[in-house]
Amino acid sequence: MNDPATWTRRALLAGAGATALAGCGRVRSGRASNTLVVGLTYDLDTLNVYSTGFLGDVEAAVVEGLLAPDEHARYVPVLATEVPTLENGGIVRDGAGMTITYKLRPGVLWHDGHPFTSADVAFTWRAVKNPAFIAESKDGTEEIAAIETPDPLTVICRYAAVSPTFATTLFTFGILPHHLLEGVDLNTASYNERPIGTGPFMVTAFKRGQYVLTERFPGYWRHDASGRRLPYLDKLIFKIIPNSNTLLTQIRSGELDLVTQTPYDQAKQMRGLPGVELLRAPLLSWQHLDFNFRNPMLADRQVRLAIAHAINREPLVRAQGGFPAPIKSPVVPVFDFYDPDATEIAYDPAKARALLEAAGYVGTRVRRRDGKPLRFRFLAQAGKGNDELAQQVIIAQLKAVGIDAYADNKTGVSYRQARYTGQYDINYATWVTGADPIYSRFYATRGSNNGQGYSNPALDRVLARMEGTLDPGERKRAAFAMQRILLHDLPSVPLTSNVAVVTKRRALAGFTPNPTNMTPFVGSAFWRWTA
Repeated sequence: MNDPATWTRRALLAGAGATALAGCGRVRSGRASNTLVVGLTYDLDTLNVYSTGFLGDVEAAVVEGLLAPDEHARYVPVLATEVPTLENGGIVRDGAGMTITYKLRPGVLWHDGHPFTSADVAFTWRAVKNPAFIAESKDGTEEIAAIETPDPLTVICRYAAVSPTFATTLFTFGILPHHLLEGVDLNTASYNERPIGTGPFMVTAFKRGQYVLTERFPGYWRHDASGRRLPYLDKLIFKIIPNSNTLLTQIRSGELDLVTQTPYDQAKQMRGLPGVELLRAPLLSWQHLDFNFRNPMLADRQVRLAIAHAINREPLVRAQGGFPAPIKSPVVPVFDFYDPDATEIAYDPAKARALLEAAGYVGTRVRRRDGKPLRFRFLAQAGKGNDELAQQVIIAQLKAVGIDAYADNKTGVSYRQARYTGQYDINYATWVTGADPIYSRFYATRGSNNGQGYSNPALDRVLARMEGTLDPGERKRAAFAMQRILLHDLPSVPLTSNVAVVTKRRALAGFTPNPTNMTPFVGSAFWRWTA
């Protein structure tokens, strides 16, 4: 059982079944096969957790980090034996910087049987930091000045400055295998389609636009309370189904066992299906309308403010089954960073019209200035029912004040590319954060997720303060300042906060939601079928 060659042969045999899956409509799942079939509501660009622009559901079942957030958004140890803190000596202030020491879990193996060591952690830092590697985010790499590995189970990270969000970044999302990837171009590596991890499941096949097959890793390090080696499931199959109607059909037919983010427009229809239950789970997520500052009309704050006043959030909530909640700040209210006194830009279509008039945009149906219509290309993710429905509500609300917005929706990877390169005028989208959000990703001048061309040096300084101190009071004051600037500049309009509506078979036990961007699949080792 513990022979690496045996694991490799089993993985190849499992991969040979991929062709059969592609052509069949009914995947055998449930207790009889000890297989779980999951419906993903988005496409996949890569299985490299540091490159993907989508949620890492698959990756969270395959690769592991040193830490991970649990169902309460609290960090717990995974490949490390404890979470470093000031109290336990894992974090030590070092002049202007700090030193973090991780003690690694002994006896952990990669899927190919090679031992996991501190060399893998140090390599992950070097590989992600490498300028040649095109990563979705390099957050957490620049802050580290050096890494020492005095022995195979000790990692000492020396930070040039204080980094309170260290747990949200680099080593939480996953560790890369040094013995396989040293000297390999991570942009083109086969690892991106067949990652080798330390997690409970091994990838055996990846068919773009269709599915990912994974199989139980028999050498996984975790055991349950009775001493049984995890995971309980033999196979975890991910089917890529961005169309919400297809999701509903396949849940009804028994082809799917789990959808962790059920589209709101289908959730009520899922309720009451035989053997199916719906869970409403918290989510550190919010919907927003982004503006492309490269468009001269949207670079005008008057126009952005007019659009903000033109949007009524209540119809957005009703159209989505009452699941989301209206918000006024990009910081969702669950966080201590939320400012309850933040300025609320209320729904006021009369004020929206007056602002547009003052900006020189006149007319009855579609306003114009200097002969140019107030017309915008409106991006949302095609096939994502919640977003397309909200988009239509917003289009109607903008039309009521003389703004012509037309849908220019894209699917999967094309949507991601458009969002991050600013191929839109306005964009309706979702952000999901970690347990300790790093807002510079979204709003800093060089933020990895800032595709809008928005820049405010004063905000950059505030974000640097917020993300450069361990003092909770100072961080909160900086967060309040951040909200004031964002609600003045309006690079985006915060609209609603989200919940995750989970649809699952009642017979699936051990499932716990996860409100963070690490997704519930960090707990997939504990899922099991009951009688």
